Amino acid sequence: MKKLLIVCLCIMSLGITNAQSPRFYDEIAAFKKQDSIHFPPKNAILFVGSSSFRKWTDVQSYFPNHTIINRGFGGSTLPDLIHYIPDIVWPYHPKQIVIYCGENDIAEDTTITPMQILDRVKTVLKLIREKYPTIPVDYVSIKPSPSRVQWLSKMRAANQLIQQYLKTQANTQFVNVFDAMLNKDGTINQSIFLSDELHMNANGYHIWQKILAPLLM
Repeated sequence: MKKLLIVCLCIMSLGITNAQSPRFYDEIAAFKKQDSIHFPPKNAILFVGSSSFRKWTDVQSYFPNHTIINRGFGGSTLPDLIHYIPDIVWPYHPKQIVIYCGENDIAEDTTITPMQILDRVKTVLKLIREKYPTIPVDYVSIKPSPSRVQWLSKMRAANQLIQQYLKTQANTQFVNVFDAMLNKDGTINQSIFLSDELHMNANGYHIWQKILAPLLM
């Protein structure tokens, strides 16, 4: 009976620990384990953010003249990125950081305002600048996903605020992929998305490649 009680307490303790783990903890832990086996080289280009980067698993092949570290994780939001910056940004000493994050913020909290999204972006940049005060930081605009068409106006407004803000910040750049993902009539080009109408297929990533390639150091 005593042994059974100890086992039950251990299981309960493990459950409490897991319940208290922050979102995407396992993915970040996997990055750390990968780094412990083979740490990425310094002066690479760091891609960080949500699933549009996470699912770009062959991103290195799109930019063969650069060394890319991909640290996209889960369906992360800007607060998730803020939480994990010490784990997935600070350790790598990159020469450039490319961010895609913010789209899930709108989908998860439909009451969020474009100004609140901007405030989160400001926090991300502030944390990056604590460690890397001068390296280039490129923010990829929130993309127009067919499954989230109801929030397009909010996405446009957030993009505009972020673009205006980054113009005032040294060594930063707003990367507009939004317009290139639309048809000539202004509707979303659905042919560049997977069946979930959220994540891109290779055609979508080729659009991003053409826009990003001239900006990478």
